[in-house]
Amino acid sequence: MKRYIKITCALALTALVWSGCSKKFPVDGNGLLITDRTECYVSNFDLLGSTFISVISGSPVIDTVAQTVNATVYYGTDLKNLYPQFSLPTACILTPAITGKTDFSDTTHPRQYTVVSGNRKVKKTYTVYISVQKP
Repeated sequence: MKRYIKITCALALTALVWSGCSKKFPVDGNGLLITDRTECYVSNFDLLGSTFISVISGSPVIDTVAQTVNATVYYGTDLKNLYPQFSLPTACILTPAITGKTDFSDTTHPRQYTVVSGNRKVKKTYTVYISVQKP
């Protein structure tokens, strides 16, 4: 009889563990949580140089309606080795993902980044325009 109780308890415990491990929150292909948030915008932008210090002269101008970011960097900045930094609402993701230094030297072809909402249904593509401060 004791053995029957132990087996029943073990099965009940196993069932509880399995039900507790079920996915209650969906995740995307990168393992990031998908939420019900629909916010989708860039709230702040910065460019870091090779020493990881901001190279932006003044404040960047972010237009959430036109979906543009305009930033002026200091004269002499190496535009081939910049680290863009975006501030986004909670649960948003940025594509393409920033994995290291980025080349902004071709100012005639600005870079584009897409902000995707937490529910992964709203997407807004921002164009980043970089100009160099005059000497």
